[in-house]
Amino acid sequence: MFVQTEITPNPNSLKFLPGKKVSNNGSFEITKKDNINNELVRNLLSVNGVEGIFLGEDFISVNKSGSISWEEIKHIVISLINDFYSDGKDFVIDKNLDEKISNRSEIEQNIIKILDQKIRPAVAKDGGDIKFKEFKDGIVRVQLQGSCSGCPSSTMTLKQGVQNLLKHYIKEVKEVEAIQ
Repeated sequence: MFVQTEITPNPNSLKFLPGKKVSNNGSFEITKKDNINNELVRNLLSVNGVEGIFLGEDFISVNKSGSISWEEIKHIVISLINDFYSDGKDFVIDKNLDEKISNRSEIEQNIIKILDQKIRPAVAKDGGDIKFKEFKDGIVRVQLQGSCSGCPSSTMTLKQGVQNLLKHYIKEVKEVEAIQ
């Protein structure tokens, strides 16, 4: 197996492409190895300097601290991914670990639809994700994950990209904010 890597706009995040399915049901971000039963995620979070893991449909984004170089840890991450899949595993995550809220207003459903169809695919190309959290008083609150979390260009993307797009399609949207 050959794990490819792609740089992201965030210099402290690298996208790893195993050429196999990673998540069978949505994306997921993990920053603490406590209470994680997944062998690969636990091992990746144990690598010196790794601060977070983001699992997309077909990629794994790894966020590292600024004090560690990619040359120090990239080969370890690739080796762990190779070992995981060579043991015969088909995917890293089989179920969505995020909570689902089904009682959404029509505006919230439209916001989520636009995020899912127009924004998330572009953000995923950079190794990240954007999750809807709430809509209140004209303000959409989202959570940036993966490579987008802590990325120097995420504020510009959020305001010039996400906010402008949502305001264009949904007149009730006045502003978009990122939350932790």
